[in-house]
This record gives sequence, C-alpha cells and structure tokens, in this order.
Amino acid sequence: MQTVETDTDAAASPASSYTAANIKLLKGLDAVRKRPGMYIGDTDDGSGLHHMIWEVSDNAFDEAQAGFASEVHVILNPDRSVTVTDDGRGIPCDVDPASTDGRPAIELIFCELHAGGKFDQNAYKTSGGLHGVGAAVVNALSSRLEARVFRDGREYRMGFADGVLTEPLTVIEGVRRRPGTAVTFLPSPAIFTRLDFDPEKVENRLRQLAFLNSGVRVVFTDARTAPARTEEFRYDGGIAEFVRHLDRSKKAVQLRPIVARGDRQAQRGEEQITVEVDVALQWNESYSEQLLAFTNNIQQREPFGTHVAGFRSALTSTLKAYAEANLSAKKKLEVTGDDLREGLTAIVSVKLPDPKFGSQTKDKLVSSEVQAAVQSVVAETLKTWLDENPAEARKIIEKAADAASAREAARKAREITRRKSVLEISSLPGKLADCQERDPAKSELFIVEGDSAGGSAKQGRFREFQAILPLRGKVLNTERARADVILKNDQIGTLITALGVVPGEDFDIAKLRYHKIIIMTDADVDGSHIRTLLVTFFQRKMPQLVDAGHIYIAQPPLYRASRGRDERYLLDEAARDSYLLRLGCDGAALVLPDGSAISGDGLFEMASSAQQFARLIVQADAYIGLLPLTKALAVSGAWTPEAFADDACKQAAADFLCSVMPARMPEPGTQWSGGPDPDGIRLTWKKRGVTNSLVIPADVSETPVAGALLRHFDDFQAVYVEAEPGGQASVLRAGGKETSIRSPGDLHDALTARGSLGIQMQRYKGLGEMNPDQLKKTTLDPASRSLLQVQVDDQATADEVLSILMGEEVEPRREFIMSHAQSANLDI
Repeated sequence: MQTVETDTDAAASPASSYTAANIKLLKGLDAVRKRPGMYIGDTDDGSGLHHMIWEVSDNAFDEAQAGFASEVHVILNPDRSVTVTDDGRGIPCDVDPASTDGRPAIELIFCELHAGGKFDQNAYKTSGGLHGVGAAVVNALSSRLEARVFRDGREYRMGFADGVLTEPLTVIEGVRRRPGTAVTFLPSPAIFTRLDFDPEKVENRLRQLAFLNSGVRVVFTDARTAPARTEEFRYDGGIAEFVRHLDRSKKAVQLRPIVARGDRQAQRGEEQITVEVDVALQWNESYSEQLLAFTNNIQQREPFGTHVAGFRSALTSTLKAYAEANLSAKKKLEVTGDDLREGLTAIVSVKLPDPKFGSQTKDKLVSSEVQAAVQSVVAETLKTWLDENPAEARKIIEKAADAASAREAARKAREITRRKSVLEISSLPGKLADCQERDPAKSELFIVEGDSAGGSAKQGRFREFQAILPLRGKVLNTERARADVILKNDQIGTLITALGVVPGEDFDIAKLRYHKIIIMTDADVDGSHIRTLLVTFFQRKMPQLVDAGHIYIAQPPLYRASRGRDERYLLDEAARDSYLLRLGCDGAALVLPDGSAISGDGLFEMASSAQQFARLIVQADAYIGLLPLTKALAVSGAWTPEAFADDACKQAAADFLCSVMPARMPEPGTQWSGGPDPDGIRLTWKKRGVTNSLVIPADVSETPVAGALLRHFDDFQAVYVEAEPGGQASVLRAGGKETSIRSPGDLHDALTARGSLGIQMQRYKGLGEMNPDQLKKTTLDPASRSLLQVQVDDQATADEVLSILMGEEVEPRREFIMSHAQSANLDI
C-alpha cells in the first residue's frame, strides 16, 4: 500500500480547478477561426493566404472538369480582396425540400462545414474538393465575402462578414448574363499577418491548372496596378504542352514529348470505377529529374503515391528490357531506375471518383487501384513508342548508360570522402571554426563569403553553438555538373565534409552535424550569386535538407538609424518606413473636423493604412491626370456611379469639386467652373490667363482601383473631407506646429517627415562594413537576428526558375530577366 501526501491547498490549484466549465464546444465556423492552420496552413508566411484563392478557384475548375465551365477568371483587387468567377452552372440557390431549417443551398455552402455537391457522384464524377469545407473556410476567414450567382435569367446575391450572414439572399429578375458564379472575398486582418498576394505565385498556379484542364480559358488580372495587368492561358495540348513549358530552358533529347493517355476499369470493393490516366514525359540533357503528380487537379508531393509508383514501375521495366536488347556489351553496366530518370521531365495526372489520400494535405495518393491502371497505360504506350522511334530511343538508353557510369564514379568519390571522415575531428576542413556543442539540434553552421567576413564572423560568433565556414570564391554551379564532378570540387568537398552528409544514394540525414545551416553573404552582386549557387546545390543535390527546414539565409540589416545616442538597426525599406512613421506619431495628434482627436497607436495604424491608400490614389490618377483632383475624388467619393446618373447629378458633383479645389491647389487668381459632359464631368480652371480643362470619365467609377477607394468612402468622409466645402480640414498637431491634412498621402508624408528630423540613416552594402560586435548584435545573436528559411511551395516553379537562371540555355534567362526587371532585384 502506498501513502500519498496531499497538499491542503490543492483545491485552489489550477490543476484541480479543471472542470466541465473548461470544456468548450466550438460551433459552426468558430473552430475555423480559432484554429485556421488546420484548414489552410500557416497564416503568417503567406501560404495560408494564397490557399484561400486555391479553395475558391478549385471549385471553379471542378465545374470545368465536369464539363460545365469553359472559363475561369481570378482578379486581385486593389483593396486586397480577390474575385473568382466561372461560367459554370452556378451554385444552387434553391431550398432543399427535405431541409428542416429552410435555408437556401448557397447559405449552407458558405456557412456550414461539410456541405457541398462533391458528396453526390451524380453532380461531380471527379473533383478536387472532397470534404465540403473550402467555401465555408474561406468565408470564416474573410472580413467580407460576397457571392453572386447567375442562373435561369436571375442574379442571386448574398453577403457575409467574418463567416456571419449580413446580407440575406437577394434575387434580381431579368438578368441577361451567362450562368456562373462570382465570389469576392477580403481576407481578415485579424487572422492573417500578411495581406499582400504574390501575383507570380497566383499566376503560376493558374497556368498549371490551365495545362491540366485542356481547352479551358483561364484569365488572371492583377488590378492593383494602373493599368491593370492581365494574363490569359489556354492550352489545347494539355500536359504535353506543360512538359514543353517546363523544359523550355533545357535542350530536349527527343523531338516531342511522349503522351500516354487512356482509361482503365478498376475494382474498388464491390464497385467498379474508371481511372483516367494522362501522362507526358520527355528527356533533356540536364542531370536532374522533374516529376509532377496530380490527382483530380490536386498536386501531390513526395512521396507522391500509387500513381507515381505505377509510372516508375512501368518506365523502369520497359526501358531496362529495351536497354538489355539494344545496348552494346561495352556500355552494359547495371542500369537502375534513377539512371533511366536522369534528365526526365514528366507529368502524371489521374482522375477518379473519391480518391483516397494519406493525409488532410493530400500530398500522397493511397488509392491502390490506381497503380495498376497507370502501369498498364504507360507500359503499353512506351513499348510502342520505343519500337516506332529507334533513333530517339537509343539516345535515351545511352544517356542512362552514361548516368550509370557517372553514378559508379560518384560512388568511388563518396568512398574516398567516407574514408577521409573516419576520424571525425581531424578530418574537418582547416578553415572551419567548429562549435563546442556536439548536439546537432543545438548547433548552427554559418557559410560565409570570403576570409574577411569569415574573420569578423569568427570573432563575433557564439562559440558554444555557432560554427563558421568561410568559402573562397564562387561555388561550382551544380545545375550544370554531374555527381562525380561535384564530389571532386574543392569548395563543395569542403562543405560536404563540414556537414557530415554526402549527396546521392548514401545520403543519411541522421549524420548531419548542424540542424541550422545559414548562408551569410554580402548584399552585392557577388554575394547574391554565391547565395544562389549554394541554394542551387542544396535544392538539387540535398533536397532533403530543404524539405526538413535546415537551410536558412541570414538577413543582415540594410540600415542603421541613429539620433544622438539612440541607435536602431532596420532590416529593409519597409522597416525603415515603419520606424520613421512611429517616430512621427510620437507626441502628435490628428484633430478631425468634428473636433475629436486621434493619437498613439490609433494614429500609427491610420497612417500605415494611409500609405496604402496613397498608393491607390496615385494609381487612380492614371485615369484622371491631375493628382490634387484625384485626391479630392478619392476622399469625397464624387466619382461614385450615382454622380454620373444624369446632368443634374453631374452638375452637383462639379459644383462640389469646384468648391474644394481652391484649397487643394491654392494658387492666387485660379478660378474653377464645371458641369456635365457627354463623357462624364468636365472641370475647367483658369490660371494666369490660361484656361485648362479635363473630363472625369463616367466609367472611372467602374475601374478596380476607384472601386477599392469607394469602398472606404465612409472612413475617408470622417477624416479627410471638410465639414462643409471650404470648411475646416483635419489638422495634425505636433511640437507646436499645425499641418492641414486633406488626403491619406498628406497624413503619411507629414508624419514621416516629422519622424525623419534629426535622424542619421546609414545604408549598409555588405558584411565587411560591420565590425564583429555589430555583426553579432544584428546577424548572429538568435535573440535579435532575422533569418529566412528556404522553403519550396511549388516544386514545378522552383525547378523552372533554377533551370532558367542556372542552366545552359541563354535565351530563356534573358527573357526571364527582362520580364522581371521592374519587379525584382536580379543579380544573376
């Protein structure tokens, strides 16, 4: 018998107060808002934000897969919202007679989890959506969502805010428009840290879906710029065009891709289903394999699943048999599946009802009936192709034989590397300053550019857990080299020895000596090139390290701001602007026309938003051509569609603008007049005897940027519009000075200018400009440094960019640089 001593105060402890009252039941969409990562991924790094688009657009592509839609449009709106439209059947808006609550189907879809049409095989034979949660999840995580459906000559409209119905179903009769669905959603700032969509990521995803859905017209519009940028995709060649697109920066071995396409009947329990197989493959002269796998348009990542297993099995057995019969005795090394897939680009796409995946993320297909179907179609097609194309077939198997020879040479090189590493400490590279810690999980390796920066890093590091490895000169471009050449390279050999792992078939991540591998280079052309070469090496030869999250890029600060003894390091331009804005808000107050005042955090948040609005106003000015007038239009809403309804409305709008413009263009003697014009509202001003005029076009209110500004009309009205024309504007009071504020740009500029007073701003170019103490404080100290983790969100895009930037072909690289010159800092 055991005696347990108890505490007399235990009843008051937190552990003993755990009762039924602590158990919470989250109903409806509350669970999604509480734990959004379960449904869409990370809400901080941008992946979850973009997943919102994928959820809505996948529904549109499911309509296309079912044969009911031919067009899908995705628009990034200026106010950070997204609109997705299709010309499918339209979401059902009627009420199910069997329903007990009488709610229309569209409300159920957006307000209830596990409500959708993908559970009924009569509605969709194949689909990417399986669980009926996508639309409801997007609604729950959006501060505003509007759904518009066009069916049977009617428009159905519904509105939501944070997952709650705010605008009940409205029906408009007599609408002449093709059937379809339009969903506009604005991600909630309370959920997402970042609200800026990456247009390149969205464009790449939509291009990929256009390849997978042959013949469907996909239109992507980024309306956040003026003028808006539109890209259109339609590929009647399907995934064969996809393969050519992926290989456009490489030299192909064969004339055109091999396409294996067919349907196979498969048994699933007592049910017989049809598996649609679509495979395209092509070899090129590179040394890496690129394989993309899809099920019902959903991409699977490694370990892929049964469809890829069937593909690889058919490829290996068919090609090995052909090689045995056709290779000369001189080249007959033991050819493996890896040898046969060197330089292969392949797309494996299957479609089937109710596929089974290994997890909620759908990264691995586990439907067993798929493997035999894919294996049958690929083996049959490939055998016929080899017999009909002997010249190209011979090139492929000879390439595999060369790969086998290189693999054998690489094996011998690894043996040498392994023998050198028997004595762990004595075999470490001479320039490596190792750390004292022996637990890899607690150890960090900084790969530093050159001996000079390496010396500063060695002096500034934390010796207990930080190791420094200086690399001298440019690293080998591993995109253009075989494994045996890579292993013989001095720089790569030094790095491999320091890491403790060898690329290739002997790779063992358990032997990795550091779990944080940090690339630290200068912010100049050479530093960018070395960083790119190292990332290429890790992604191409040790992708397991990237997938496991072990590769990082150091982020030394770009600016040092000082005022007196106060010193601050700032990561980039955004951090600099935010810092100056925060300083400008300190001790300042914005007095509104109604007499109320805003200061502190409220003023900082308003000024931060004002910067975004100021950019929108500049974009909108592309349609007007007179920035002070555009500012007046933005904050007053005088370009609302109602202002152009008739001549009386136009005259009223013109009178209002003429009354406020003298304060916005305060030049003595300027006279303003205006009135209706057939194309909109005409304004005329006479200045120094010269008469000027312009027309505010009636269709300006229909532009995305004006629409975004109009949606914030109520906020602008309270802050930036005088109580009456010519009356008192908002006033910024700070340090005994007053500044009139009549637009978001005025507020942001005034506060930034105030924050810049007395500030000395130094811009760093590289690590060499920092002494060891500064390097330690800003870049080495885990408590204050900033690191970027190298991740691959889209394998196809990552492979494509590496091939373009680091491959042999010059023309694709030139095109890439020209197309991205305005939007990125490219040091290639």
